[in-house]
Amino acid sequence: MSQRTDRVDELLRQEIGAILAREVADPRIGFATVTDVETTRDLSHAKVWVSVIGDAAERRETLAALDRAMGFVRRELGVRLRLRRIPALHVELDASMERGTRMLQILDELEHGDAPRAASIVDAPLTESLPTPVARLPREGDTPEPGPEPGADPGGGARKLPTSGRRPASRARRPRRTG
Repeated sequence: MSQRTDRVDELLRQEIGAILAREVADPRIGFATVTDVETTRDLSHAKVWVSVIGDAAERRETLAALDRAMGFVRRELGVRLRLRRIPALHVELDASMERGTRMLQILDELEHGDAPRAASIVDAPLTESLPTPVARLPREGDTPEPGPEPGADPGGGARKLPTSGRRPASRARRPRRTG
């Protein structure tokens, strides 16, 4: 995305969060937090990612209430922001916190030698799975990995020179084509 859309996304996230917290008086919204906003390039549509605390039924009810409140939120954004076009707002559930919590739980269970529980924290079946890392034990016939030679530089021999923070001339940005 461009720098402009990134700035608009952040501004929309802050303003939508403030409007939902202060202006919308729907008790069904409950514990909802706007985590991210992604606008299309032409700023005509925006996905509003929301994290909701509660069980599956409470999340569905909160998302439905937020969907109904987005017309009001869009009008308020039109009053507060100086944008040529206020995007159409589409609410999406952000389940990254629940997935992260579940992954931490699995790692903790594996660390203690327990088998991971099948039930998810968020009362929903897992839709993604990751392979469990297992340390590889050395086997007969494996060749030993070569270690550093005696007296060699422990950092691998190659010294990294400080850079000025600028790109080398060969990797300089090229002007955009217009037309």
